Amino acid sequence: MSASRSVAETVWKEIESTGSVTDEDLSILHFLFGKNFERATRIVDQRGVKRVSGQPSGRSIFQVVGESLRKEEYFCFPENFCACYSFFYDIVNRGEQLCCKHQLAARLAASLGTCIEVKVSDEELALLLSSL
Repeated sequence: MSASRSVAETVWKEIESTGSVTDEDLSILHFLFGKNFERATRIVDQRGVKRVSGQPSGRSIFQVVGESLRKEEYFCFPENFCACYSFFYDIVNRGEQLCCKHQLAARLAASLGTCIEVKVSDEELALLLSSL
């Protein structure tokens, strides 16, 4: 794990444990993620993060609204994957970012408990995942 990822993980755990974000947390996350973090905070402020949970398993994936005029929604796992173009271009191909704004928005909303919770059957969740 890179030093940047380790620092970010420490901050996320702090936010999760307190349920709030300090100015210092915001400053560190902004330093690590730059404009992607600014964009992620806008998405969270606009209630653009859903956690889709399968029942009865409790497995989940996040659905995050993009910032384009079309308001496309992207499925993502905050630590590992996003279905957006930026994830594949900036993170996978070029290695220029640690994660995309959708992953950051999902992680921030989950840490603060501000996700819109959507319950579906495990079968419905499996169908969603098979479309990725």
